[in-house]
Amino acid sequence: MGSEHGDDGLRRRGCSCTKDDFLPEESFKSMGNYFKALKETPSRFIDRVMTRSVDSAEIHDMKARSGNEMKKTLTWWDLMWFGVGAVIGSGIFVLTGQEARDNSGPAVVLSFVVSGVSAMLSVFCYTEFAVEIPVAGGSFAYLRVELGDFMAFIAAGNIILEYVVGGAAVARSWTSYFATLLNHKPDDFRIIAHSLSEDYSHLDPIAVGVCAIICVLAVIGTKGSSVFNYIASMIHMVVIAFVIIAGLTRADLKNYSDFAPFGARGVFKSASVLFFAYIGFDAVSTMAEETKNPGRDIPIGLVGSMVVTTVCYCLMAVTLCLMQPYGKIDPDAPFSVAFSAVGWDWAKYIVAFGALKGMTTVLLVGAIGQARYMTHIARAHMMPPWLAHVNAKTGTPINATVVMLAATALIAFFTKLGILADLLSVSTLFIFMFVAVALLVRRYYVTGETSSRDRNKFLMFLGLILASSIATAVYWAMEKDGWIVYAVTVPIWFLATVGMKFLVPQARAPKLWGVPLVPWLPSASIAINIFLLGSIDEKSFVRFGIWTGVLLVYYFLFGLHATYDTAKATLKEKLTLKNVEEGSVPGHKYDPTT
Repeated sequence: MGSEHGDDGLRRRGCSCTKDDFLPEESFKSMGNYFKALKETPSRFIDRVMTRSVDSAEIHDMKARSGNEMKKTLTWWDLMWFGVGAVIGSGIFVLTGQEARDNSGPAVVLSFVVSGVSAMLSVFCYTEFAVEIPVAGGSFAYLRVELGDFMAFIAAGNIILEYVVGGAAVARSWTSYFATLLNHKPDDFRIIAHSLSEDYSHLDPIAVGVCAIICVLAVIGTKGSSVFNYIASMIHMVVIAFVIIAGLTRADLKNYSDFAPFGARGVFKSASVLFFAYIGFDAVSTMAEETKNPGRDIPIGLVGSMVVTTVCYCLMAVTLCLMQPYGKIDPDAPFSVAFSAVGWDWAKYIVAFGALKGMTTVLLVGAIGQARYMTHIARAHMMPPWLAHVNAKTGTPINATVVMLAATALIAFFTKLGILADLLSVSTLFIFMFVAVALLVRRYYVTGETSSRDRNKFLMFLGLILASSIATAVYWAMEKDGWIVYAVTVPIWFLATVGMKFLVPQARAPKLWGVPLVPWLPSASIAINIFLLGSIDEKSFVRFGIWTGVLLVYYFLFGLHATYDTAKATLKEKLTLKNVEEGSVPGHKYDPTT
């Protein structure tokens, strides 16, 4: 009966919009209920902080709230190419030039290595979760299971920010390369609004149009997405091979004479921004719900795509800095202009075409991934359940897709790429750090099985890992030449990881595929992600803080009460069903003859 009612509700959402599509929970039935809920905010908050979901609830119960199943059609080959298509785009074709010129010089290749190592550690953590909990929610679902509803919500808000801002950055980069293809400057296609701040005054209607086209493609269906991604990604790889081979024939080793003009600080500053170039693999983890054999396909697909991506990034970074002195690299279209500078003006059209192909794929795969994230977040009622609906005809989450891409288009219309990239890196590093923490919690703490003594030891060592990593990052950000604090914080991190390894027994082993060298790899992921956060500028943290503040206001006014009501309603329904199965319902006397 409950299931039938739930399906009815989902069908109503598909054809009309009422208050119950957005706020169907008991707390929002009347103003009286709402004010009563607000008075109970402290106790409800404690309940949500202390409550963790379970694997089975994410895999079965949450999926049922979308009304229709997603089809399992993907293999490791699909996932690997989705990973390549999702990752290689604006990061390599635009940010490489900006960071090499302004922050790291030719040592930008080391920045790619640092951010690539950090990304690979995060890939390992994501892979274990995606295999164990193969649902569309990605990191949101993983954190709900291990760290509880509240931390999952904070991560969910930043996941939304990550995808919207990331898509906006790629859309604006699309305009830059489109302009190069037509022998124009990017601002020739933008509207300059002098009344606005410099960072928000270059209005980009082309970026909006690209987002609209991607939205249509993502909404129509995913059947042709994999084939389209193969074709576009293979063309992209051919262009990358051309850039590397042709570019190295015009290399000048003198351009490498001043390899690291900005020192180690510049390398890590660039690494924190270039981490943006690696995001996208988390979108692949959201496709676990549609994967035929998650235990085999996800590890091969995710790790394989990251290896291919890192190799391509490093080779292209080396090529760019050998072709031109770092100070002369163009910040908008570095590779196209570099070929023009060495006399191969025609080559810039090939580069621009390849870049447009790559960015189109990044936008499409990102649109598919972000809609699945939003769908699962709405399944938990942290966002309006209207967004959880999966259309029966197309098999796609139309509502979530349209809302996310509308927000992406709005930000792309106003905001410059540099602002977007810095803001995105804070959000991404923050989420990846928490996924690594969640993996350690998953391995070392199981409710009802882990003793209080082992739990306390685990929390102590985890606290030391976090504290030493934060202290290292803060000292790096504040002190340019000192080293004495590192002599304290690094050994503390090392000893805390050793302590966790040998003094705390693992409470759970992975069923199908697990991260190797636990706790070393997750601990290293925590340390590197936090360290890279220490290299990001202050303004980005201010924007991140403002966004987190907005999230908290929304959470305490709406999200907290919606998830609390949903959890209690689900528990009540399960208890009623259990009583029915056992032959008794509260308030009714069981009569075996009826």
